[in-house]
Amino acid sequence: MDPADIQRQWSELAQEVRKHRELYYNQQPVISDAEFDQLFRDLQKLEQEHPELAVPDSPTQEVGAVPGDSAFADIEHLERMMSLDNVFSAEEMAEWLARTPAAAYLAELKIDGLSIDLVYRDGKLVTAATRGDGRVGEDITANAKVIEDIPYELTGTDEYPVPALVEIRGEVYMKPSDFEEVNAQRVEEGKPPFANPRNSAAGGLRMKDPEEVKKRRLHMIAHGIGAREGFNPVSQHDAYQAISAWGLPVSPYTKRVETAKAVQEQVEYWADHRHDAEFEMDGLVVKVDDLASQRSYGATSRAPRWAIAYKYPPEEVTTKLLNIEVGVGRTGRVTPFAIMEPVFVSGSTVSMATLHNQSEVKRKGVLIGDTVTIRKAGEIIPEVLGPVAELRDGSETQWEFPENCPSCGTKLAPQKEGDADWRCPNQRTCPAQLAARLEYLAGRGAFDIEALGEKGARDLIERGVLEDESDLFDLDEEKLLGSDVYTTKAGKLNASGKKLLANLETARHTDLWRVIRALSIRHVGPTAARALATRYGSLESARQADVEDIAQTDGVGSIIAESFKDWFEVDWHRSIVDKWTAAGVTMEVDESDKAEQTLEGLTIVVTGTLENFSRDSAKEAIIARGGKASGSVSKKTDYVVVGENAGSKETKARELGLRILNEEEFQQLLESGEA
Repeated sequence: MDPADIQRQWSELAQEVRKHRELYYNQQPVISDAEFDQLFRDLQKLEQEHPELAVPDSPTQEVGAVPGDSAFADIEHLERMMSLDNVFSAEEMAEWLARTPAAAYLAELKIDGLSIDLVYRDGKLVTAATRGDGRVGEDITANAKVIEDIPYELTGTDEYPVPALVEIRGEVYMKPSDFEEVNAQRVEEGKPPFANPRNSAAGGLRMKDPEEVKKRRLHMIAHGIGAREGFNPVSQHDAYQAISAWGLPVSPYTKRVETAKAVQEQVEYWADHRHDAEFEMDGLVVKVDDLASQRSYGATSRAPRWAIAYKYPPEEVTTKLLNIEVGVGRTGRVTPFAIMEPVFVSGSTVSMATLHNQSEVKRKGVLIGDTVTIRKAGEIIPEVLGPVAELRDGSETQWEFPENCPSCGTKLAPQKEGDADWRCPNQRTCPAQLAARLEYLAGRGAFDIEALGEKGARDLIERGVLEDESDLFDLDEEKLLGSDVYTTKAGKLNASGKKLLANLETARHTDLWRVIRALSIRHVGPTAARALATRYGSLESARQADVEDIAQTDGVGSIIAESFKDWFEVDWHRSIVDKWTAAGVTMEVDESDKAEQTLEGLTIVVTGTLENFSRDSAKEAIIARGGKASGSVSKKTDYVVVGENAGSKETKARELGLRILNEEEFQQLLESGEA
């Protein structure tokens, strides 16, 4: 396979991983946890075979996802929240134990909930946040205060006095028993039931009214610590003892063991008792207990090397397949999904499952009316495995993939020969695609238009208030009166309508890279958008550049460059830019905000914890000054910036004789280009 094909394969895989990670954390997942794990492992394997692909913004180097559309402010964690690497077999677990020897380990149940970060200063709760992308989460302090397990103030003891500062990490969850009662109440009130306890907990934490949050009966268990002052535990076990003494709950199922064999015994025990806990769990987390040993093992860009999550095989059940329907997404992709008789699996009742594409339906050989086996992989999203053919009675019928788009009637086709996914090619006027693109550009990664969600986007398109996204910034009160979502029954603009107009006014003056991302150009994500905005300074300059020049931009490459240029070959695409420009939308970088290009031509690696920079802010500081922020150390690296707990990258840098900087020297380098 030539380098271009390898790069294309990596880009497509990375795009899929990013998309499904975003859906999992900020919206509704559309593939199973197991399928995502396989995509992620495929990407990791490709990068291991071709190390040059392991760029800093690869999904394999990232944690979680940037917070999506939200009513909450951003909040930066004091210390970055990490993710966990996974193993899926006893053999993989044994390999991890062999390369991570320790005097003792902790075996903890992996709670299927939503991560939370609590900051206590002088014993008082000052902030609570979701994990977000590990660096920035959503400020949910008011909602956290109504969860009974989270104390407003810590209570110290002689053995464990309250420290000046401590950052507590934990998981918010809903008990299965409470979930059933909450769902029964919702049905009685005429509201739709929740899909599962995790989604209910995640949605509850993001509700605007703390009194409504209280009704979700949420719980929290602490499972880690971040930044701290006046608290220096020797081990993770000691930290849990202190956390418990302060009044925060810790898991009663955690067990400290001293041998690899004992770890494997815990894995086997909980495989048979996974429903014994008071919360849903989807695996077992194993951690090195000694904190000094944790520091010596260090971490990758996304996960600690001193901890691992063992994920259990998904559970399977059977149910009746009632029908197969299709949905149309932002890019025109048409995705079939199964409508089933509701069935209880892995702690919750499900009635829909993904079928991915028409080839998958044919491959699985399922018929409408079949009894099918479904698997709720990773305890989250069910998938149809196949039919129980022995139970067929002859009444089953073949499903036919629609010839035409269910939204606009356009004939469906693959985008290119050999594609498994079929798409609606009517990007210009297909209502489903238009509404999905509107919802996308309103997201926090683009224009951040809080008042424009899925329901509003669909309404504006279906009622003809907007022809397409090019008209968005021409919206005014008179035009919005044609909407149902943004008006009162009396035909006046409602609060959401007024908020939308205010949001649009603010969005006109956003960063150029956000505007580029909002255009929905295939393959152009936040990293490429930032790089293009930084290098060219204006959308027009980037648009006039040729493919070869664009491809030379760090973080872009030939595939993205071709996609970017191809997008502007379409008349109505150019019309979007022209109309937004006429409406006063930012189309160039404010030169007063542009940093001096002190690092042009330099490749810099940042490793370890810095006092005044998060890993991401250090990366942004380098890129903004024209440098390349690399995630790996090589002979081509110009400088390696070393903070606390730097680990193997520092070791490799010293072996190669590279120039190593401390944080003060790094700041001098940013300012002058010299250290």
